[in-house]
This record gives sequence, C-alpha cells and structure tokens, in this order.
Amino acid sequence: MQVRKQFPFAEFEPKWQAYWEQHASFRAANPGEPGSERPKYYILDMFPYPSGAGLHVGHPEGYTATDIIARYKRARGFNVLHPMGWDAFGLPAEQYAVQTGTHPRVTTERNIATFKRQIKALGFSYDWSREVNTTDPAYYKWTQWIFAQLYKQGLAYVSEAPVWYCPELGTVLANEEVLATDSGPRSERGRHPVERRPLRQWMLKITAYAERLLNDLDGLDWPESLKEMQRNWIGRSEGASVKFKLESRAETQRRGEELDSNKLRGSASLREDYIEVFTTRPDTLFGATYLVLAPEHPLVSQITADSERASVSAYIKEISAKSDLERTDLAKTKTGCFTGAYAVNPVNGARIPVWIADYVLMSYGTGAIMAVPAHDERDFEFAQKFALPVIEVVRPADNEPRAETRRRGEELNSNKLCGSAAPREICFSGEGIVINSGFLDGLTTSAAKKKITQWLVERGLGAARVQYKLRDWLFSRQRYWGEPFPVAWKDGNHFLLPDDALPVTLPELADYQPSKEGLAPLSKAKDWLALPDGAQRETNTMPQWGGSCWYYLRYCDPTNDTLPIGADADHYWLQPHGVDLYVGGAEHAVLHLLYARFWHKVLFDLGIVSTSEPFHKLVNQGLILGEDGQKMSKSLGNVVNPDDVVAAYGADALRLFEMFMGPLEQVKPWSTQGVEGVYRFLGRVWRLVMTENQAGDWLPNGTVSDTPPSPALLKSLHQCIKKVTADIEAMSFNTAISALMVLTNDLTKSATHPRAIMEPFLQLLAPFAPHLAEELWQTLGHPDSLTRAPWPQCDEKYLIEDTLDLIIQVNGKLRAKLTVSASLNVSDYEATVKQHADYEKWLGGKALKKCVTVPGKLINLVVG
Repeated sequence: MQVRKQFPFAEFEPKWQAYWEQHASFRAANPGEPGSERPKYYILDMFPYPSGAGLHVGHPEGYTATDIIARYKRARGFNVLHPMGWDAFGLPAEQYAVQTGTHPRVTTERNIATFKRQIKALGFSYDWSREVNTTDPAYYKWTQWIFAQLYKQGLAYVSEAPVWYCPELGTVLANEEVLATDSGPRSERGRHPVERRPLRQWMLKITAYAERLLNDLDGLDWPESLKEMQRNWIGRSEGASVKFKLESRAETQRRGEELDSNKLRGSASLREDYIEVFTTRPDTLFGATYLVLAPEHPLVSQITADSERASVSAYIKEISAKSDLERTDLAKTKTGCFTGAYAVNPVNGARIPVWIADYVLMSYGTGAIMAVPAHDERDFEFAQKFALPVIEVVRPADNEPRAETRRRGEELNSNKLCGSAAPREICFSGEGIVINSGFLDGLTTSAAKKKITQWLVERGLGAARVQYKLRDWLFSRQRYWGEPFPVAWKDGNHFLLPDDALPVTLPELADYQPSKEGLAPLSKAKDWLALPDGAQRETNTMPQWGGSCWYYLRYCDPTNDTLPIGADADHYWLQPHGVDLYVGGAEHAVLHLLYARFWHKVLFDLGIVSTSEPFHKLVNQGLILGEDGQKMSKSLGNVVNPDDVVAAYGADALRLFEMFMGPLEQVKPWSTQGVEGVYRFLGRVWRLVMTENQAGDWLPNGTVSDTPPSPALLKSLHQCIKKVTADIEAMSFNTAISALMVLTNDLTKSATHPRAIMEPFLQLLAPFAPHLAEELWQTLGHPDSLTRAPWPQCDEKYLIEDTLDLIIQVNGKLRAKLTVSASLNVSDYEATVKQHADYEKWLGGKALKKCVTVPGKLINLVVG
C-alpha cells in the first residue's frame, strides 16, 4: 500500500507498546493490592483459536471495542481486568500433525506467537500477566478437576449410542457440527462425509440444568435475539406422557391376522408392553390414528413383524446417513415404513398401526409420537402420502362443526381402524374447541389438556410432563490434541483418578491418526495407558469446548494452585453478577455460551463461585466482510491482513477505522479508502501540535500555548466531552469519533491551540488512538503516560446557548428565522418582530389579530 505519510506512526507506535509492557501499565490489581480499593470492571473478549492463518482485519473489531472501554474505565478510576488468552486445543493442529508429523504443540506455540505479535502491534491494553493457554497442563489440570466434580455429582456418564463419525477427521462430531448438504451429511470443518457409528462416549447431563438455563436468561443484559436462540435450543415444552398398549399376540390372532409363531418376533417377551409418547397436545388424543417411532427406537427390532422386517431394515439403512436437520426439514417429502405392529389408543380403544419415520428423532421426548394428522402438518403430510386416517377433534373457536366432521368421529370402537373418512385437504394446528372426543367435547384446548391429563394420571396411563429439546452434551472426541480425561477403567467399570494425579498429561506419539475402527490415537500409547492392578486410562479426550467453559475464571486468579479460582478473587472480580462486559461473535450464541453457563451453575452449586451466571452483559460485534461484500476467506482471495494495514497506515488508523465503519453490531464491508480517510484525520490531529521541517523531522509547531481558550472553543470542547462520554458508555463508537472530528475541525480553524483544549482533547482521543495520543501528550510536556490521567468532565455552563433561532410564522406559514438573544423574554418576541424590516410585508395589509408564541422556538402572527 503506497500512501502519503501523514505522521511518523512507525516510530512512536512500537515505542509506546514497549513502554506499556515495561511499566506493566495495564496490570490489574489483585484483591488486597494497592489499586484494588477502586471499583472493579471486568471486560472480556472471547479468546481466539490461534489458527495458522493469523488474524484478519475482522478479528480486531471486537478487541478494539473492548480496549476502548477498558482505557475509558481506567481513566474513570476503575481497576480494570482486561485479559487475553488462547483457546488452543483444536482439530486443525492435529490434522496438520497427521499430515506432516509435526507435534500439535509445536504448531500451536508457533500460531500463538503470531497471534500475540499481531495483537500487541495493535496496542490493546491487555494484562498479559494473566494470559492463559488451554493446552498448558497447569491450566487443563483444572479443566480435568472440574470434570471430576461433574462426575462426582452424577453429571458425567458413559453412553454407547449411534453418533456421527467422520472417518477423514477421525473423530466423533456433535449434532451441531454436522451439516445437511445435497450430497448427504458433512462435517462442518472440511465438509467431509460423516456416518453413524455406535461408540462409547462420555456425556454431560446438561439437561439437569435445562430449567435454570432457561429461566435465568431473563436477568441477563444480552441481545434479545441471542437469548431467544438459547430458549429455542433448550426448547421447553409442557404436555403429557401417554402410554399406548401394544397389541398382544392373542389380540392379534382374534383379529384373524393368521400370525404364525414367527410373525411378530419377540411379542411375548417384550421388555415393555406399551409405547410411551410425549405430546404437547394431549387434548387431541382422540384424533391419534397411528404411532411413529424413531428408526433407532429400541422397540423397533422387537415389534417388527417378519413380513415387514426386510423393508424396515432397508429403510433404517437408507436414513442412517441423514443428519437430524435433514430428517426434520419441514419442506422434505415424508418417508416411513410400517412395522406390522399395532397399539391401542387408551381413550377410545381404537386399534392404530405403528410406523417408523425419519422425522421422529430418538433424541427428543421418548423417540415416539402419537400422530394426529388432522392437527399437525407433518403428521398430515405423512397420513396423506400413506393413506392413513384423519380424524378432526379440534375446530376453531369461531367455527361450527361440519357434518363431515361429525361423521368422521362417529362410533369409533376397538375393532375398527379409526377415521376411514375421505382425506382432508388442510389441517388445523391451532387451539380451539374440542369435538369428537367424548368427555372432552365442547371444552377449550386449555381446559381439555388439563382434563385429559388428569384422566390419564388417574388410570396410570400417563402423566403431566415438561420436555426439552436440549440433549445431554456429547463430551468426548477420538482425538489426540485435547484434554485427557482424569478417568481409568477396570473390569468394564470406570473410576476417577485422585486429585494428586492431575494433570493427566498427553503422552508423546509418533502417529496421531485414529484407527479405522474409530479408536482414539491415545489407544496406541500402551505404556501410558497401563495403570497398576490392570486398570487402563480413558483413551478419548475432551472436546475443545471444555477449556473454553471456564477460562474467564482463571483470568481472575491465574496462579492459584489449590482451586480454579479462589474465594477472594471470585468475590472481588465476579460480584455482583459475573463478567461486567463480554464481547464476541454471534456464532457462539448457543454452544459456547450455553456450555459455559452450565459449568458455571455447577460450580455455583458447589460453592466455588458466588454468582449464578458468568456473563452479565453480552455484545456481539458484526462481521467485517471483504471489499467485495463477501465473508473473508482464503478461497475468495479477499482476506485483508492487519499486518499490511498497520505497515501502511499504523495501528491507530486501523483501530479508528474499524470503530468508524458503523455501529458495532452491524455487518460491514471493509474499505481501504475508508482507512485512508481516518488516517488523514489522524494526520490533522498530529499537525495541530507538530510540523515537519525540510529534513523530514517532526517538531512542535509552537501553536499550543497557555492562552485562555475562546468561549467558542470551550463550548466545542465540552460538547465533545459530553458526546464522547455518552457514546462510549453506549458503545456507539462511530458517533464518538464523529464528535472528535468536529472538535478537530474547530481546532484546525484556530491559529492557536490552547493547552486547556488540547490536553482534554487528547484524553478523549486516547481510547481510540492511544499511540498518537500518548506521543502528543508527552510532546506537551507530560513525563508520565496518560493511561491513568483522569477523564475530562463536561461543564454544562459552557453549553448554555447565548442566542437562539426564533422562527417567524404568519398564519402558520414560515416567513423567516431571526437570531435573538437566548435571554430575550417571551413577552418581548412581538416587539422584536415588529422592528423587523419585512414586518409590514409579512402582514400583507391585513390586521394583526393575535400572536402565538412557543418559548425559545417560534412566534406565529395570526392576521386577517
């Protein structure tokens, strides 16, 4: 980038970065240390994964925003905790190790060094003494310790269930890490094919905290859209569980089904003789005309008739490669398969068929649904495709039941397949009045829900129930580069290793590739695996989410060797409501934030932390796009490296531009021309104090003096102080910069620059452009950094207006604007207007009937 040099940023920016580091300018005082008597403020960035690509210009946006707040709060007298660290476990380093043989630790350390250099070059005021790295054994000792507490509380357990496995990545993926594509399910990272495999996995019982995770969202100062995303992810539903008795062999034979001894395999020895479903609409139970099981439901193999077994097996194989998102896509064509089994509707004794279909998931409810096609869109589409009966049992409250409806519900009994009426063209899924439902007829939906639930409870056929979409957290990966579990196995049983065995560190391996069977790389470390008495270590490792669930706690107490965070640090930094301000991308709206809230609540219950929520205020910065308006990516060639911008324009220009682009939360395209604009603005600020001689040296220009400022400059300064202060508090950084530009223009017009204006102006500029502000502050004769200089205060007396614009109207129509003294009495408005040279012209020969005045604003002459 070739640009005209506006000021010597390459000389003074590294100088001030070195000064801040040498003097520990941004070190936060610990409880009990000098400085801790100040009010605290904890500002947190979502710590980055140090990728090999380094930073692009989108990364510093959030970091700059938090740095402005941190510098502002220090100037306002706060003891500010503003730390940085590395979410450094991750799959890319392991994949690189598989390809090259380079140890992931080497790659990670190299990437961290790059990130740290780039971040320091931008002048962010981090307290580097608190730096954390999730791959450091001294850190992950406490990740393992927290897992041990979850284990002791019964919140960690082992499950062997079908999971998504990616052969290319060699690891299990959580549902949210699998994408539905036209070519089948693919991994989010790398877009590799994935498949279902039964593997032993560690699970965390996050569902035990579902209600608290949901309810406590209300007290958080988060964007409402983000809170709604978490509410939807948790997915609370109120309803009832209902038991449908499976038809026995004897009942089937009575119906003349010609069942031989192999027809309904296992029906005489079923572990359960009923299918339990969860429904949010128990009021529609009379309209249930078939049941649907998830293909993975354990009852499928037991109840399937031999005549249907081949087609059922083929269907299960067909849908096994589909992701949950694909299966539940409302727009897709419904598919399914009849099992050959029947169940009995408990309210009317109707015999209903049992199907399997991919739109029912084992992970929600009981993995089985009662299908009411007249009142559920998915059930309706399924019933239409497979010619299944439809019975209307709810009508809109403002509609009378039709004859067709009455006919459908007549004379149902246990010997007939319910609802043989002609298919409907639409279904009604809303609430209304119950019909065709015996003792529920005429009730509203709400009343019917209560009555039918009570009826089911009294007969042992169901119960009131709350259900969540949230599933327990799959917490293990078949990877090397992750935290080892503090767990061992013996004789098929697992047990915790003692605390004094922590950290369980990773062994050295020559081969990081998982086995084709899905066994983790650690299974190859035979010496590491073996423990006394025949026990063996757990070979899975924790997911990357583990270390990021609690890192904000370690920043508060990074050297504590007895707990992840001590009581003094917890009470000082996290009271009264956790982290004061958390800034990061909206892509973490559900997973990281939900997982961190879960772990925090567990630690709260254990008395480790004293607050029930980790992050009080959350702000999501918007994405910065490439200049082509698309998301920055290597494949598009539109990535802008901050190193190049800093080399051409300086760190202050990059910081200032990223905040000037628009509101922090908005998506914005990058503009090199825009950087040049703020760079020229900083050049104008620089030249208020400095001038360049013929030799190319920059020297004070002599315009800054102790001369008292004019009233106009004092007014401009205090307007700027008021605006910048309010805008920083509101995180409206773009408009704060605009106010600084207005004051700069006013100073540029002045031949002299009074110290009483320049010094507070530099203090206002410092959070945005700290290097330039520091350099000019020193040039003005200050030996110390302005980091702790008190924030300027607005004096309202300078904002009082001496004059005002008085609008003159005639019969409500604008005729003129008159500048008058702000102290002019309202009673004098009429006399002042009459003295105007155009007064008679305004009247137009008509008589003045009266004057209507609005103090400080206008006078309306009513003529006729």
